[in-house]
Amino acid sequence: MIPEAITRTEFRFPKQKSVYHGKVRDVYNIDDQYLVMVATDRISAFDVVLPRGIPYKGQVLNQIAAKFLDATTDIVPNWKMATPDPMVTVGRFCETFPVEMIIRSYLTGSSWRSYKKGKRTICGVPIPDNMKEHQQFPEPIITPTTKADEGHDEDISKEEIIRQGLVSAEDYAAMEKYTRLLFERGTQIAKEKGLILVDTKYEFGKADGKIYLIDEIHTPDSSRYFYADGYEEKFKNGLPQRQLSKEFVREWLMDNGFQGRTGQTVPLMSDEFVGHVSERYIELYEQITGEEFQRADTGNILQRIEKNVLASLK
Repeated sequence: MIPEAITRTEFRFPKQKSVYHGKVRDVYNIDDQYLVMVATDRISAFDVVLPRGIPYKGQVLNQIAAKFLDATTDIVPNWKMATPDPMVTVGRFCETFPVEMIIRSYLTGSSWRSYKKGKRTICGVPIPDNMKEHQQFPEPIITPTTKADEGHDEDISKEEIIRQGLVSAEDYAAMEKYTRLLFERGTQIAKEKGLILVDTKYEFGKADGKIYLIDEIHTPDSSRYFYADGYEEKFKNGLPQRQLSKEFVREWLMDNGFQGRTGQTVPLMSDEFVGHVSERYIELYEQITGEEFQRADTGNILQRIEKNVLASLK
């Protein structure tokens, strides 16, 4: 029996001005003062939301993000104010910068697929010749993308971001600095838990003239992790890395003929596969936090969320 999964919410909270349904999160604007961010159980890959939700995925994402937001407040202020429900964060309303700051320490995933086709720059950043899949870069590289409401995010260079006026040169420099420091902290925490933080993304916003870290941080949706144990041996022998990320979902989709291209149909996700994905998310939570995952009650999830959020907004 597969537990209930929430794939959409339609709440009406006091002083609510709008709701934005993202790929995974439903974000409620409360009077341009607060945001109520519900981490649903939706899962996306290749910038497409898949038809079935993954039980406990929203709880995993929300609770990992909350822990890492709390663990990085000395680096940069963040939007989080409270987590009134296992699937909800309430925080400060910020004007979002329209770019995502992606930082990569290894040549893998989409960057490897581009490299294999002969590409030697990502977002204006040069990549050395003769690199192998899963090889570590000499130092982490920042490869930003535009932030798409729908469809695909697009690679963009730092120079183009500033030239188009998407972000000022001053703000971009601050975001770049924060990105490197956050990645350094995330890498250290992952190392202590036997993991390698391979790549991740950060999003930033602005309120009262100050830059804030927003959205999620170091979750399996926004990040890729390898297990440190066995990395070197697998790399030397050209074997796939054991990893905790959404990459295994992408690989399953590709094996079933789907890469998000026009005309392609999302393959049917069986109960068995949905359960497998759920367990992988829980595995990452326990690995990265060092704590046992406490499954929240999945009966009447929507009523539970509404009750907890209303109590928080009071």
